[in-house]
Amino acid sequence: QVHLVESGGGLVQPGGSLRLSCAASGSIFSINAMGWYRQAPGKERELVAAIPSGGDTVYGDSVKGRFTISKDNTKNTGYLQMDNLEPEDTAVYYCNAHITAPMDDLNYRNLEVWGQGTLVTVSS
Repeated sequence: QVHLVESGGGLVQPGGSLRLSCAASGSIFSINAMGWYRQAPGKERELVAAIPSGGDTVYGDSVKGRFTISKDNTKNTGYLQMDNLEPEDTAVYYCNAHITAPMDDLNYRNLEVWGQGTLVTVSS
């Protein structure tokens, strides 16, 4: 089993910063891609930022220049640095990862895994 656990959410004032973490645990060979999504009340889940396998980072238009995604492969952990937060950033933030996991000594499988979400509230 592979699990993703997000942390770092909370209440912050407009203009403030938060850093979300996404720790992957379990039997992992490699994390090939990682992304952050968010879902605000009454809205659909949307892409915030992603590090695709072998490609450039991608950001949603509303967060460009304010959010930064990164990944530490040695710790199997991803991060989302959020600066200059706005009330419109209020949402549950979910981590997503595409992972290669060993099945036995010779075989591997590719998994898409989601975290449970962490709430970010931007309010004065």
